[in-house]
Amino acid sequence: MSSREQNSFFHQRRAVLAGLAGAFVLPRMAAAFDVPDEPRLAKHDYAKVRHHFRTKLLQKGPAPDKYESLNAPADADKIFYRSGYGELELAAWVSKYKRERAAKPAVLFLHGGNAMGIGHWQLMKPYMDAGYVVMMPSLRGENGQMGNFSGFYDEVDDVLAATERLAHLPGVDPERLFIAGHSIGGTLTMLTAMTTHKFRAAAPISGNPDAFRFFNRYPQDIRFDDSNTHEFEVRSALCYAHSFKCPVRVVHGTEEPHFNDRADLLARRARGAGVQIETETVAGNHTSALPTEIEQSIRFFHGVAAGVSPQP
Repeated sequence: MSSREQNSFFHQRRAVLAGLAGAFVLPRMAAAFDVPDEPRLAKHDYAKVRHHFRTKLLQKGPAPDKYESLNAPADADKIFYRSGYGELELAAWVSKYKRERAAKPAVLFLHGGNAMGIGHWQLMKPYMDAGYVVMMPSLRGENGQMGNFSGFYDEVDDVLAATERLAHLPGVDPERLFIAGHSIGGTLTMLTAMTTHKFRAAAPISGNPDAFRFFNRYPQDIRFDDSNTHEFEVRSALCYAHSFKCPVRVVHGTEEPHFNDRADLLARRARGAGVQIETETVAGNHTSALPTEIEQSIRFFHGVAAGVSPQP
């Protein structure tokens, strides 16, 4: 790849629809912190850790990605939810649905990248066709909204707040909530599934469970005190793999081999605590595999709802 092509590819990373596509073919960037071969496994429950820990942001400001307006797609409604201590009013899209006698299951889907766009929403049709109400929340600092981007930490609070909003929508069954997400959304899916019992199952897609590795590749996204190792650990699902609170299906594309060892390590650690977890690869790369991965997440959710446990 020529220098010109590399620069072009780098800028495409910041496009709303790109998420982290092809992240690991980018030139390696220097980072000031040590990247452990195998991050430690923490003994404490992640939810309890979050209750006490506050990230220290050395740089405050919006999410780094370019963005488009948050006008709702034709098949969705734009709603709002409050996060933080109520001071953040953030937008979300919810699929249009008819309220019926029987409450509907719902999927909270966390988009890739650090901004929400129509392209993300267009991938949601299979969930809707399968009978799920779909909610896609934007997060703090995204798309020109309030709040400071923290990179995988305070954003979990937004996801938890969006979960409460979804659970209380008319006609939604709060006992049949599922969570899925792609790329950055996949990472947040893992961390959220370690924080709350609200979800029946979680399907992180191409999420990075190792914040040390992620920020080694993207040090420009670090807003926190990187001299504190714990700041990386609280952003790493690998460090709290015992904390998953629902069945999990971790998946990535066959052209993303950089995820293989971390997905396998995450699963081994989680199974050590009795977590129901499975891992799988789907043919394709970071973006091309996504439609199939979404279809498989639907089958996974159906199986969990029917009482079929993931295979170890």
